[in-house]
Amino acid sequence: MDITLKSPEFGGCVDSICSKSQAHRALICAYLAKGKSRIFCPYLNADIKATADCLKNMGAKITYENGYFEITPPDDIYDLAEIDCGESGSTLRFLIPVAAISGRKTIFNMHGRLSERPIFPLTIELEKYGVKFSGKNPLICENILQTGCDFEIAANASSQFASGLMFAIGAFGGSLKLIGNVESKPYIDMTMAMLNNFGAQITECDNIYSSPKKQGLTANDMIIEGDWSNAAFFLAMGAVGKNAITVKGLDVGSKQGDKAILDILKDMGTKFSVDDNSVTVYPSALRAACINAKDIPDLVPILSVCASCAMGTTKISGVSRLRLKESDRIKTVCDMIATLGGKINLSNDDCLEITGCKLCGGVVDSCNDHRIAMSAAVASTICKSDVTIKDAMATDKSYPTFWEEIEKLTI
Repeated sequence: MDITLKSPEFGGCVDSICSKSQAHRALICAYLAKGKSRIFCPYLNADIKATADCLKNMGAKITYENGYFEITPPDDIYDLAEIDCGESGSTLRFLIPVAAISGRKTIFNMHGRLSERPIFPLTIELEKYGVKFSGKNPLICENILQTGCDFEIAANASSQFASGLMFAIGAFGGSLKLIGNVESKPYIDMTMAMLNNFGAQITECDNIYSSPKKQGLTANDMIIEGDWSNAAFFLAMGAVGKNAITVKGLDVGSKQGDKAILDILKDMGTKFSVDDNSVTVYPSALRAACINAKDIPDLVPILSVCASCAMGTTKISGVSRLRLKESDRIKTVCDMIATLGGKINLSNDDCLEITGCKLCGGVVDSCNDHRIAMSAAVASTICKSDVTIKDAMATDKSYPTFWEEIEKLTI
């Protein structure tokens, strides 16, 4: 489905949706824990549903009613589970080590570009400790993981690999050593914090995460935070548009890495205010900035839109890993900005340089990437002509009601 926006004006208030990063982690910890957990997550998307459905097929009793998940871990280890990860990289990479803990045959099915995204650093490390893998899509995982493993993995590989292995040491004990310069560390910190919320005792020193042998997780009740990753689109909309935008339900003390959007917008000259659990961003004259995106890769598409209307040339470094997202996100970001009449250049395959100018409009192909579709919607507010977004419903992956919110905010 294509959607065309005709130089819209947006303004008003929107509620933040639930953090899918936190929801993935909470559901998996509840699966590994003893006893029943209740998780308040009133907003679902395709990725969260994928993780919940996979855990259910792996033997958990999971119900969802009135915004609450109730999760009871399996009474007995399943003999065989065939699960569907959809297009969710977190679901796949987190659950591979969880399946290895059970030692039972688990068949992982994937859709979209997910089967093309790398998993070898993760599977190779697990094979060292007795796990067997075969196939690609579906991927088959067999044999039980040894207890008390001492994992090592490159720190500049996906943080999802590190988080997946951390679930294993949280449940089984052991250690995880990250080698080299750590990227996307806030996501790793989120995993450690969630495991500790469920009774783990993981500690970190010099990029080595350690957990006591044979510890057990305990059930927990919790509320999923508002999502800074998706709030970033509306916060940016307030900065580049003609009217203020307020996003409610955000925790400024959150461990979510994409909370950095506030500091970056501030560096670019954005005016905003914080009141209790809401953030209001006001129309601002933006200036160029130098941004290191190695810890915040998901913000790059929307930051590129902000940079397109900022005075000067913005440099966004640390972007090379974006080629392995739902789309080749370096290419799709460059195509989006160029199609709309912007000035963007890729330097050394790791730095986007964007010079502010007046955007014209045009047809943006989302390439089934939710963040490209949402970024193009924000860009439409600063384009002189219409913006048509192809495959606009890619937003269902993380934000199924995005276009409804857009309609509510239209002035």
